[in-house]
Amino acid sequence: MVCVSDAHAPPDTATPAGRPLLSLALASMMDAVHAHSGAVYLLTPGEPVLEMAVTAGLPRQFAAPWERVGLSAPIPVADAARERRLVWVGGEQEMARRYPRIAVVLPYHFALAALPVATPTKVHGAVFVTWPGSHPPVLSGWERGRLTAACDRLALRLERASQDHGRFRGEADLLPMPDPAIAGTLGTVESARLLARLPYGLVSLDLHGRIAFANGAAAELLGRPAGELLGTQLWSSVPWLDDPVYEDRYRAALLSQHVTSFLAMRPPGTWLSFRLYPDTTGLSVRISRARSVAQLTRSAPDPGTGPGRLVSISQVLSLAGALTEAASVEDVIQLTADEIAPAVGSQALVILGSRAGRMRVLGHRGYPEPYVVEQFDGTPMSAQTPGVHALRGGAPAFFDSRDELERLYPARHAIPDGFAAWAYLPLIASGRPVGTCVLAYAERRAFPAEERAVLTNLAGLIAQALERAQLYDAKHRLAHGLQEALLPSSLPVLPGVRAAARYLPATQGMDIGGDFYDLVPAPPFAAAVIGDVQGHNVTAAGMMGQLRTAVRAYTAVGQAPARVMRSTNRLLLELGSELLASCLYVRLDPASGRAVMARAGHPPPLLLRPDGKVRVLDLAGGPLLGVAPTARYPTTEIDLAAGSLLALYTDGLVESPGTDIEDALAALGARLGECGDAPLDEVADHLLASSPAARERADDVALLLLRVGE
Repeated sequence: MVCVSDAHAPPDTATPAGRPLLSLALASMMDAVHAHSGAVYLLTPGEPVLEMAVTAGLPRQFAAPWERVGLSAPIPVADAARERRLVWVGGEQEMARRYPRIAVVLPYHFALAALPVATPTKVHGAVFVTWPGSHPPVLSGWERGRLTAACDRLALRLERASQDHGRFRGEADLLPMPDPAIAGTLGTVESARLLARLPYGLVSLDLHGRIAFANGAAAELLGRPAGELLGTQLWSSVPWLDDPVYEDRYRAALLSQHVTSFLAMRPPGTWLSFRLYPDTTGLSVRISRARSVAQLTRSAPDPGTGPGRLVSISQVLSLAGALTEAASVEDVIQLTADEIAPAVGSQALVILGSRAGRMRVLGHRGYPEPYVVEQFDGTPMSAQTPGVHALRGGAPAFFDSRDELERLYPARHAIPDGFAAWAYLPLIASGRPVGTCVLAYAERRAFPAEERAVLTNLAGLIAQALERAQLYDAKHRLAHGLQEALLPSSLPVLPGVRAAARYLPATQGMDIGGDFYDLVPAPPFAAAVIGDVQGHNVTAAGMMGQLRTAVRAYTAVGQAPARVMRSTNRLLLELGSELLASCLYVRLDPASGRAVMARAGHPPPLLLRPDGKVRVLDLAGGPLLGVAPTARYPTTEIDLAAGSLLALYTDGLVESPGTDIEDALAALGARLGECGDAPLDEVADHLLASSPAARERADDVALLLLRVGE
């Protein structure tokens, strides 16, 4: 049996006329599969946001961090709505593996199913239901069928309701009522007398943690009269229990429906044991003196070390998990827009930084772009604006209306932006300001002290993520600059030779690698080289630059291909590096169509002949560069007919996990044969786009194409 609780109903919503559609549907669904809690989310019109419309079985604060969630958020209800599928999480370990943000906030043993509420043409929202931790780890077929059918029925009813009433609004939450069979009976009085005689304390808590009953022993052990305890939350009315660790045990018991316990010290030195027995209507708590002081000393939490309220902590932890995934500044902005803005009800945001004495827009969402550029970007750091003051002074500013903002900053809003309330949050990391986060709200908004504290905490998390992201972006720019400096900016135009080249860094690391290529004029010849230094980091790139310079120098003084390879090998050994390198060197004579090639452990080149046939050139070769000072590199001479295309590449183009190298070479040859006499740039793009290894980019990829006799 359930009762309606409107204590947490959204203030701006009203239950539509008639039967409470969502509440009844959710209650029926939970009864059908014996779930003990759940919630219905509705998709906000015009926004990719799911809003919690009604909950059942447990207080709304259990899901407070997810009352408003972005449709792209990695949580079960968002996945269910976005992908139109049932999401099943069978227990605590699976939740930690698949949805770590939820596991951080609710690290309890329970099972969860989330389903879309959708018709074939429209997604209305999503539903989740939970079971106690005793539920089997697999969702049964009959449970799946009943849940799916119930969500389909709800979607059709919402479709009809939206046509009749417009936007469907939230309803009051549902909580179980105590069993009326025992209320008001003689047995109830006698039960109270029985409990009063017991030597240990007994307390009854409702689903919100409020004390509904406490016997005399409990009042004595807690040090408070029973009359002062009734109607209050245990951790609020007893000062030495005001620690999130103890409230966490209450939440764990209710969500998992498992017996839980904790130990606490009543000042000055009395240790008490609390054992919590849950059911779907609340908790029975047994309180007794602990027997083993040594065990209690090891197990008890440190009083006063935790933050004040668990719900606020939960919200911060959940969003902190999202920000740890941000690598670049753009990632921070996107995650802030997708995760934080919906959670706090903001409709727009802009993140500002400073450079050269002026404010700079790092990114924004929800604002019209011309307004952002005009009002924020380029503002001098001496200007009297809330964004500058927040960045320079380090203090947040909250404006609940346009009147208040314009009263303090009359020049700030010469051009209206369409919003009615703002929060200016300084982003402070490592003791220094790194930017300002501006959250804008479509309607007037009061910012109570608790909300200001949450927003300020979130600003600290955004600041840390932004500082890391700015460092990452700086390294990324440095890596790309170094890569561009070490590789040829363009290939020379040589008589009788057309060339095209491509380079792709591996997707892991700093987007910089050790692969290199070059085309060197050596009249009457042309020399081409391609190589691969181990690794894709700054060290490999630096060594690559030295080898490329060395090859150019040895070519310029007229060394033969075999001699160039031997000289480069000795140089690598003399540099004392532990890195090895593969290399392929080609000396072309366009006039005669002859090519002399030397190879040091490098993949063989491919030759596309004018008749359309492709050959894998079987070249003589020696070991990798840097292995042995006495290594020899024999050469192979090849005849190239006019119009022949020579493809030199590094192993990142053909090697990928689980792929046979022979099959990969055959596939590359087939793709090359498809190109015929197409322009070299088109050939290069086709080879990269059609290569599975190049798409995965587990390694750097370099490609050098040479067409002879044109």
